[in-house]
Amino acid sequence: MEYAKKRVNLILSSRNTNKLEHLNGEINDPSRVRVLPLDLTKPDDFPDRVRQAWDFFEGVDILIHNGGISQRSLAAETKMEVDRLLFETNYFGTVGLTKCILPYFKQRGSGHFVVVTSVVGKFGTPLRSSYSGSKHALHGFFDSLRAELYRENIKVTLVCPGFVNTNVSINALTADGTRQEKMDSATQKGLSPEDFAKKAIKAISRQKRETVIGGVPEKFAVWVKRFLPGLHARLIRTVSVT
Repeated sequence: MEYAKKRVNLILSSRNTNKLEHLNGEINDPSRVRVLPLDLTKPDDFPDRVRQAWDFFEGVDILIHNGGISQRSLAAETKMEVDRLLFETNYFGTVGLTKCILPYFKQRGSGHFVVVTSVVGKFGTPLRSSYSGSKHALHGFFDSLRAELYRENIKVTLVCPGFVNTNVSINALTADGTRQEKMDSATQKGLSPEDFAKKAIKAISRQKRETVIGGVPEKFAVWVKRFLPGLHARLIRTVSVT
C-alpha cells in the first residue's frame, strides 16, 4: 500500500488470488495496478508470467522478491521434504524468477532486484535451521549477482527484516510440514507492516546494497555477530526467538 500512495504502477503477485484481488480493491487508482498470480514452487510458469508482467506497463523497473515460508522446528526433528520445500520456495523460486527477468533487464540496460531476506540471513537461530540456510543462500547469490552486473546499471538491494507483525509465524512450517497456526510473541511485538514498508521503500529509493530493518535487539544481534562472534554464539543459545 505504501507504493500505491506514490502513484507508481504496481504488479501484485502471489499464489493467493483472492487476497490479491482484495488488496487491489483497496487501492484508489486501479488503473495503475495489475494482478498476476504466481507460485514460486512452479518454475515452469515463470517465463510466461515474466512476459505478462513486462507487457502490462511496457517494462518492469523494480522486482521485489518477498515470497517465502518460515520455519519453527528443531533441525534434528525436521523431515527432509520440509527442508527441501523451504529451499524450493525461498531460494530456488526467487533465483528462478530472477533468471527469467534478468535478460529483459540486461537488454534494456537497467533494473533493480530487491530481495526481502531476514536477519537470520546474517546469523542462524534455533528453530529456523533451513529457513536461515535459505536466507543465507539468497545473500550469497545476490551478492555475487550484484558484482556481476555492476557495469550494466542493474542494482541489487537486500532487505533484512527483524520481527514484523505479519502472519509469518502462523504460516511457518513445523517438523512434519504442517503450519504452526499460532502467532509468536516476538512476531506480534514486531514492527508494523506499514512501518517496515516505509523504511524498506526509503532504502530501495536510495539503492542501498543492504539494510537491516527491525527493533534494537535484532540490529544489535547483527552487530554482535559481526564484531563479537563468540559472544553472539553464547547469547543466541538462550535468546527467545518465538
